[in-house]
Amino acid sequence: MARCLGEREGDAQRGREGGFTLIEMLVVVIVVGTLAAIAIPVFLTQRAKAHDASTRSDVAHVGKELATYFVDGTGTPSLDYASVPGSAVLSEGSYSVTINLTNGTAVPGSGSSSNLGDPKAWCVSLTDRMGDIKDFRYSADQGLEAGTC
Repeated sequence: MARCLGEREGDAQRGREGGFTLIEMLVVVIVVGTLAAIAIPVFLTQRAKAHDASTRSDVAHVGKELATYFVDGTGTPSLDYASVPGSAVLSEGSYSVTINLTNGTAVPGSGSSSNLGDPKAWCVSLTDRMGDIKDFRYSADQGLEAGTC
């Protein structure tokens, strides 16, 4: 008799080991969906801020190289974004430096540079279409700020 009773209990336990109930699965799906609804917009905002940060870094690097040129240089340097893909080439006579740009950073449609021959009034700018602010400039008198030249 004890054997028959034991077999019945084992059968009942095996039936309950089959998996999760529909309610449990729905609760998990709702919780995961809620977390995703909160996390995805935050992720996208952070991604745009990262693009802006890399563009700020790139334009500051180009601007500082230009400022370094004017320590000894007296001519009018040129900025070439086409000769080396993904880079900016600052050159004048025998002076030349190649500045690598991050992926996504590009030359704005207008206002990419101005007054490159004036050591006190030059300006350079870059853009990233995936950023939040997108356009940044670096100038001799104002330093780094949003916008184009």
